[in-house]
Parts: sequence; structure tokens; C-alpha cells
Amino acid sequence: MQPENDTWVSEFLLLGLSEEPELQSIIFGLFLSMYLITVFGNLLIILAISSDSHLHTPMYFFLANLSFADICVTSTTVPKMLLNVQTQSQVITYAGCITQMHFFIIFSGLDIYLLAVMAYDRFVAICHPLQYMVIMNPRLCGLLLLVSWITNVLHSLLQTSIVLQLSFCRKAETSHFFCELNQMIQLACSDSFLYNMVMYFVAVLLGGGPLPGILYSYSRIVSSIIGISSAQGKYKAFSTCASHLSVVSLFFCSGLGVYLSSAAPQSSYTSAVASVMYTVVTPMLNPFIYSLRNRDIKRVLKRVTGVPVM
Repeated sequence: MQPENDTWVSEFLLLGLSEEPELQSIIFGLFLSMYLITVFGNLLIILAISSDSHLHTPMYFFLANLSFADICVTSTTVPKMLLNVQTQSQVITYAGCITQMHFFIIFSGLDIYLLAVMAYDRFVAICHPLQYMVIMNPRLCGLLLLVSWITNVLHSLLQTSIVLQLSFCRKAETSHFFCELNQMIQLACSDSFLYNMVMYFVAVLLGGGPLPGILYSYSRIVSSIIGISSAQGKYKAFSTCASHLSVVSLFFCSGLGVYLSSAAPQSSYTSAVASVMYTVVTPMLNPFIYSLRNRDIKRVLKRVTGVPVM
């Protein structure tokens, strides 16, 4: 395909999950419901943690920040999709696409780093309980959060600058519902092999870097739990990290599915469907996972809302 005035492409077409007119109202209703549940559920988690002094601990500090990141991840993608469905338009401007991609990389990356930090927090709590409050002091917690933010902002700036170097064809369209990095590079008319290599190298280095930390933390946690003699002690130790382990598994499995599907031919639509899992479904389920498996959260939510949480 020969580019035609490709450098100055002003807009992209996001074809979404389906172009069937009869499915548009169903998709709109479904995604609007999931978005509202995500925002409301995560705001409740943040409200519960901020309103109860007993929850002002490192674990809940990072959980509140994870809930904030989940709201932001969903808010960078779903509102624009809902607007396009409602207005029957598939257009997103070049500047809008770059902006959306920039913030999505920041907040999805922040999710990953916060999950890694929370795994380390559980490792210290279970493997070094007597030194927990000394190790996980407010200064270290703030530093870990700051490093997570700085790393992901720099990562996003680097990836965005790569996309800005590419030339796009006049008819740039993708079977996706938002501007995802790997899809944008695939749309380029210019030679993108080198950019692809740089993108995946940086993504693996910075995005996949926390994964070994999570695996190491949980390997040590499992070893410690096995060493506990009483069944009640094992259950108590496992229950403190079961919710986090569920969220980690859901997030990384769905994210891995996206990038495996994107490597297959004719996979843009498959990748879009897989992206729904970690951009919409996972942030929506996180409040339920943490509230249903956590007595402290359930107690505070009952007090804040007046409604018993099962």
C-alpha cells in the first residue's frame, strides 16, 4: 500500500466490536453498565479506605491507588467508545488518538506496578510479620508509588514518541474500540519493523519487569504458608493475599491473551475482544473481589452505605 499524504493524516476510524446496527444498542447498554459499575465500585473502595483510620495501612493505601488507576484505565477508553456508538461515528482525531494512547499506557502500566508493589507488601506481611511496619513505612510506600508513576509516565512518553515518528495512510482504520499501541503501529504505512522491536523490548522491560517480582513474592509466600503447622494459621495467611492473587491472575492472563492474539494474522477483532477483559472487565471485578473476600472492607462498606455486603 502506497501512502498518500500519509504524514498529515488527521483522523482514524475505530470500527469497534461490531458494525451490525442491531448490536449497537446492546453494546452501548452493556458497556455503559460496566463503566458505571467500575467507577462506582472503585470509588466506594477509595471512600471506604479514606474514611476509616483502621484501613490506613500500606496494603489499603496501595489498594486505593489501584482503584484510582482502574477508574482511569476505563475512563480513557470507554467514554469515547460510548460517544461513537451514540453518535454513530467511528472517528477519532489524530491528536485524540495519541492522547488516549498516552494516558492508557500510563494507567495500565501503573496497574501492573501497583500489583507488583502489593505482592511485595503481602510478602513482607507474611514472611516478615514482626518487621512489617518497620519495612513498609510511609516513606517507602510513598517512594514506591512515586517510582511507579515516574516509570510509567516516561514509558508512555517513549512509546508515544515512537508512534509520532510513523507515517499513516489516509484511510487508517482498525477493528478496535480504542487506540492501542500495537494496533497503531500495525496501521503505519512506513516501515515499522524497527519501531516494533523497540516497542516490544521496552514493553517487556518496563511492563513485564514487575512480573518476576510478583512470581518471586508469591513463591516465598507459598513456601512460608506450607511451613505453618496449623490449618487455621495456613487459612489466615492465605486469606490475606487470596484477593490480590485473583486480581493478578485475571489481569495478566487477559493481558497475555491480547498480545498473543495480536501476533496472529487477521487478529485485530480478536485482540479487541480480548482487550475488553483487561480494560473493562478486570477493573469492574476488582471491587467485588476485594470487598467479598475482605472483612475490613465489608465492615466499612456496610457502615458507609448502610447496605450489608455479602
